[in-house]
Amino acid sequence: MTAKIGVLVMSYGTPESLEQVEAYYTHIRRGHAPSAEQLKELKDRYEAIVGGVFPLRENTDRQVEALQETLNKSGGDVEYVCYQGLKHARPFIEDGVEAMVRDGINHAVGIVLAPHYSVMSVGTYIKRAKEKAEACGITITFVESYHLHPELVDVLSRRVSAKLDQFEETGAARGDVRVLFSAHSLPERILAMGDPYVDQLLATSQAIADKTGVSNWQFTWQSAGRTAEPWLGPDILDTMRELAKSEVKYVLSAPIGFVSDHLEVLYDLDIEAQALAAELDMRLMRIESLNSDPAYMSVLSDVVRAKAGELQVNQL
Repeated sequence: MTAKIGVLVMSYGTPESLEQVEAYYTHIRRGHAPSAEQLKELKDRYEAIVGGVFPLRENTDRQVEALQETLNKSGGDVEYVCYQGLKHARPFIEDGVEAMVRDGINHAVGIVLAPHYSVMSVGTYIKRAKEKAEACGITITFVESYHLHPELVDVLSRRVSAKLDQFEETGAARGDVRVLFSAHSLPERILAMGDPYVDQLLATSQAIADKTGVSNWQFTWQSAGRTAEPWLGPDILDTMRELAKSEVKYVLSAPIGFVSDHLEVLYDLDIEAQALAAELDMRLMRIESLNSDPAYMSVLSDVVRAKAGELQVNQL
């Protein structure tokens, strides 16, 4: 008899159309509607992306489908069924759990499409999913992080090397390129909480640097929220300005905290950071996002299977 294990694949979420942006933004702001100026700014950012598309939504759909295919490739006595759960758009995390209930799923694994753990990021997804699963009577276990998975380090390293090769093709020496690893900033108060987020990001950066032989690198932050409290810094734009003062001409952006092409990548880096690079007479390139790369799907599949092994499969 084939047992079924549900896989709740969680991510931040994005609106499906410009008409949904206001509801999406309101949800992010915990029910407080944005001002007309704030709403226009966010809509403008979406419209600035090539084609005005919403790639995060499309990428996430493909990731969920590809993960299910990868999990079930080898067959066996367990069937994995993937469900999507978004933080700020439908289907919400709770919707994903309810969908499992309707399909008769009793045991599940939860995973967030983010390799690094913070109680203020991945932790909030897990909290919501756990509360809903407990209310529905589903046994669920969670992948908290996978920031040093060998295949993850390998696929990111190959992307870094590929872009450094492109710099060399334009005449820049590999060692002259400053590699900027980055991730989404979080409020500074996580430092006093002993949160592992910063250490995990630095560990991933160091592992990639070691594998690629890169010594000219540093870590920076991006996409900080606009709140009164201080956020982790420096921001990548400030870092670029400081590098320009030191006459650094070549910069490779490696946003290892993100696994998909979405607003923080396609706008914050590809548009905003590129515009600044032009002002600074700096050549900036970015590594390709993982999206639904088979290597990334293999990483997710491996950690999901490992967590599923902790469930009492013989009782499924």
